[in-house]
Amino acid sequence: MFISVIIPVHNGRDTLPRCLDALNQTLYKEWECIVVDDGSTDDSATIARERGVRVIHSARGGPALARNMGGQAARGDVLFFLDADVLVQPGTMGHAAATLKAYPDLAACFGSYDNAPTEANFLSQYRNLLHHYVHQHANDEASTFWSGCGAIKRDIFLEMGGFNVTAFPRPSIEDIELGYRLRAAGYQIRLEKLLQVTHMKRWTARQVLITDVRDRAVPWSRLLVQDGTVTNDLNLQTTQRVSTGMAFLGLGGLFLTLFSPWGWLWAVTAVGSLMGLNLKFYRFLWRQRGLLFMLAAIPWHWFYFLYSGASFMAVLLMHRLGWLAKVGDQPQPLPHPFTSVE
Repeated sequence: MFISVIIPVHNGRDTLPRCLDALNQTLYKEWECIVVDDGSTDDSATIARERGVRVIHSARGGPALARNMGGQAARGDVLFFLDADVLVQPGTMGHAAATLKAYPDLAACFGSYDNAPTEANFLSQYRNLLHHYVHQHANDEASTFWSGCGAIKRDIFLEMGGFNVTAFPRPSIEDIELGYRLRAAGYQIRLEKLLQVTHMKRWTARQVLITDVRDRAVPWSRLLVQDGTVTNDLNLQTTQRVSTGMAFLGLGGLFLTLFSPWGWLWAVTAVGSLMGLNLKFYRFLWRQRGLLFMLAAIPWHWFYFLYSGASFMAVLLMHRLGWLAKVGDQPQPLPHPFTSVE
């Protein structure tokens, strides 16, 4: 099984060298690496060339377009998508190949971040641990796909038209949408929980809010209301949805306390429910980073439920009022290889 590793990058000089150096330590023998330079204004392409990988140049079009270009130019039977800010282990690629061989009916598999991000600030640690926990407690039979560390059979990728470039011209949920289309077409996807990579991204509060609302919650909500179904998986598990309702109940209870003491009952009930619903996650944070870290993470977790829920309700209202266009038509099958490479 020949694997083509595809890494889209835009101004990735801070992380791409470490990403490629880690990749070059892989124990798997049959592979190539293609870096798609998505309109970088730094020396990302030079960094890639110096490490002996193929480089494709693209005008700034977003990671969906970059990955599609890499997929078309690839020689592998399997496309292994990686983000430019992750570190693989020597056995990562072999693990992905072994998963696809062990489950012949799979179209794709993907992994998760591990529990040891390189950035030490609180938000980077919290965001990474949240991702890790959610993926480690999700269904093995996945309902979607993740391109941070995800492998897919190339012929199926081309047949599905790749990532939806029209709907997602910037980093967003293009991988989630591809996963939905794969499942709708009858293909199987596996979340391989031992397939883990280390994340190098440094998160700030501003980045968290922009990414979670503009690039994830809003477009994901549009997909959900357009499709009319919600799967019990990953961030959409029943406990997550109920927690969102409890967060709003608690907020409403605090507002009600201005007019009635009964508001405290609402608020206390909501807080108790949120703690109970998410107790396993909070215990996980305590074990991983200690009590103070867990206490600092809880408000951020509840805030996440509030802004995610608000985004969904706003999108649902706009959908009911007919103010939203469809997310986008399904892509046509991609043509087979071209050779715009260095």
